[in-house]
Amino acid sequence: MKQHIVVLCIFLIITSCTMPGNTPDKTDTANTENPLLEESALPYHTIPFDKIKESDFVPAFEKGMKEELAAVDSIAGNPAAPSFENTLVALEKTGRLLDRANAAFNALTSANTNDNLQKIQEAMAPRLSAHSDSIYMNTKLYERVDAVFRQRDKLKLDAESKRLLEYYHQKFVMNGAALPDSAKAKLRRLNEEEATLSTRFSNQLLAAGKAGALLVADRTALAGLPDAEIQAAGEAAKKSDHEGQYLIALTNTTQQPALQSLTNRATRQKLFDASWTRAEKGDSNDTRNNILRIAAIRKEKASILGYPNYAAWKLQDQMAKTPQAVNAFLSRLVPPALAKVAAEAADIKAMKTRQKDTTELTPYDWDFYAEKVRKAKYDLDESEVKPYFVLDSVLKNGVFYAATQLYGITFKERTDLPVYQEDVKVYEVFDKDGSAMGLFYCDYFKRDNKNGGAWMDNFVTQSKLFDARPVIVNVCNFPKPVKGQPALLSFDDVTTMFHEFGHALHGLFASQMYPSLSGTSVSRDFVEMPSQFNEHWALDSAVLKNYARSYKTGEPIPQVLVDKIRNAATFNQGYAITELLAAARLDMQWHLLSSADSAVTDVDAFEQKALQKSGLAIAAVPPRYRSSYFLHIWANGYSAGYYAYSWAEMLDHDAYAWFRENGGLKRENGQRFRDMILSKGNSEDLATMYKAFRGREPDITPLLENRGLAPAKK
Repeated sequence: MKQHIVVLCIFLIITSCTMPGNTPDKTDTANTENPLLEESALPYHTIPFDKIKESDFVPAFEKGMKEELAAVDSIAGNPAAPSFENTLVALEKTGRLLDRANAAFNALTSANTNDNLQKIQEAMAPRLSAHSDSIYMNTKLYERVDAVFRQRDKLKLDAESKRLLEYYHQKFVMNGAALPDSAKAKLRRLNEEEATLSTRFSNQLLAAGKAGALLVADRTALAGLPDAEIQAAGEAAKKSDHEGQYLIALTNTTQQPALQSLTNRATRQKLFDASWTRAEKGDSNDTRNNILRIAAIRKEKASILGYPNYAAWKLQDQMAKTPQAVNAFLSRLVPPALAKVAAEAADIKAMKTRQKDTTELTPYDWDFYAEKVRKAKYDLDESEVKPYFVLDSVLKNGVFYAATQLYGITFKERTDLPVYQEDVKVYEVFDKDGSAMGLFYCDYFKRDNKNGGAWMDNFVTQSKLFDARPVIVNVCNFPKPVKGQPALLSFDDVTTMFHEFGHALHGLFASQMYPSLSGTSVSRDFVEMPSQFNEHWALDSAVLKNYARSYKTGEPIPQVLVDKIRNAATFNQGYAITELLAAARLDMQWHLLSSADSAVTDVDAFEQKALQKSGLAIAAVPPRYRSSYFLHIWANGYSAGYYAYSWAEMLDHDAYAWFRENGGLKRENGQRFRDMILSKGNSEDLATMYKAFRGREPDITPLLENRGLAPAKK
């Protein structure tokens, strides 16, 4: 029984349902034609996307739940005395069919969805929630787990097995297994409702983002955008039946990439407003009523489970452990962040004055004038850099190259395996001794039926118990070039590629017996550490010169440009971390609501009050996500957990400092990091694991230095 069956996925809610015409009593006739019902015969048991039909999902989910419940009932009713093997290992072996259905369904609903798949998601969400509750609130099953747990010091368990026992026991307790039946019934109803609303939020937001794209009639209003981007906007408008106009799609964050280049202030304002209000139009895609109810449900659930607030319940299995620890950590970052953002604002206002712009500094001015300040201070122009960052070269000669240098692994493209969309590519991964390790899928271009942002997921999770090797996917939302043009990336996009591949490495190097502890199945505030750590290699001299080459001439990026990028590394970092901290504080305020607090009735008013309370209500620096489009916390499992990016950033900068102290990009350094971090999954206490690698507790100083919030050591 893998972890994502319990929490319905690490990054995205996995849901499905019985649709009209697909009732359980009709599934048997389709069994022989449903590829999900049997383990895939493809290499690595990867997903047979070419054979799966949408109508296959409901029967697979139905049968998968039925099989898992039967197995769970058998474990719970076993007359033999509870043991690690007949209870914990037996639990790990359940749910295989449901895992397969979830993996395939998640791939489509997150990255290539449609109306029918979304209907299946929303209709089945409460049923999958009820299914999870039927396992984790099973009194007899919990009693067996608890009996083994109480004997743990007498059992001769290896470290990973002991960790699995602790993991399951905590999950049962956190999910209410020890509650009286009346409380369990209330909790079940709330869980089902929350699952429905979270899935609906995700689908509303996808539709709101699509509908909120900015349509521009006059090309002159797009002055400042590169010709290739204007051409792409024209193609996007044509596909949306607005030929002759221009469509700028929204990214998932508050700020939009085009705001950096657009010279027309009115267009900038329209684009920012489209982003800011995308899910607040008072229509069917308005998410605010959904949010109010989800927040209320979480507050009530925490009370039933015996916690003062949802954050206190949620954080107990994280590295931070408590809301107090999270707030103490964030409080160390806020003052230096505000000091730096104030200095940046002063520079931007001075630039506005020099440009004869006497208007007030607004969020839609910030990126535009920040780019001018960057050019003036560092003589760095993003358009000058982009021609050296061709997607295919960044992947093969940058991301893959760095992994080869550090870990000895190599890659070979596979064109014989089915994919879920034509832009997806597949690579087989080989270890340092030439042995086959797993598969890596990448899906990099933006589509209007794809969730925003970037993520990693497992199609197949590594497990020695099942002799399963990992199959990993990275998904991003880079602008797709028009036909015949190269896919050119900003340096931020390059960093995103390295980031997501850091997650992929965490999954590929997994070496666990049990799938529930494998690879990225770690706490939120640790899972971003390997990915953010991998970002550092994007600017490593040896890596950069290998991938950064002009698409026109093939010449490597000039050293003068490299120096400019490095010199500008801490530029605008006050803004970057402040918008991140504002979102993290907003998340925590929503999830610190207690039963003693009056009901929240106005999302926008609560948001403003929360930011003011945190000292982060800065008009020109809005939070990275507003409540109404904060997908991470309302649907993607980061509730009371958005701080995790900053917590993990402390770890990643501290770990990279160790590399710098020990010679940087060297095979032996990579092997040590692989052996002590990347291959460990959740097989031991994460704080202990990190301390063993670093030789001490993590230090926040490298984070402050790399963000330019403290002077760098010489």
